[in-house]
Amino acid sequence: MTLWGVFTTLFFVPTLRKNGCLMFVFGSLSITFFLLAGGQWSKSCLTAAGYVGFLCGCSAIYTAFAEIWQESLGFNMPGLRPVRFI
Repeated sequence: MTLWGVFTTLFFVPTLRKNGCLMFVFGSLSITFFLLAGGQWSKSCLTAAGYVGFLCGCSAIYTAFAEIWQESLGFNMPGLRPVRFI
């Protein structure tokens, strides 16, 4: 899980130039993987990973709908404004 956390974190870096939705999805996914890795030693890490993972999944669904609506219908939803943190 730690390796997946590193892998996802490396995908998170380019999202710093995309939009807030993608930043949140990849950031929370990275945290989820690191918490799952910590679950080897602590049951509370596994519980936290479940909550963060659920939040990540919900935000991924929102991001998918928001991006499709923006491209297909021209409807802008919150979180899709381009950002340039790097």
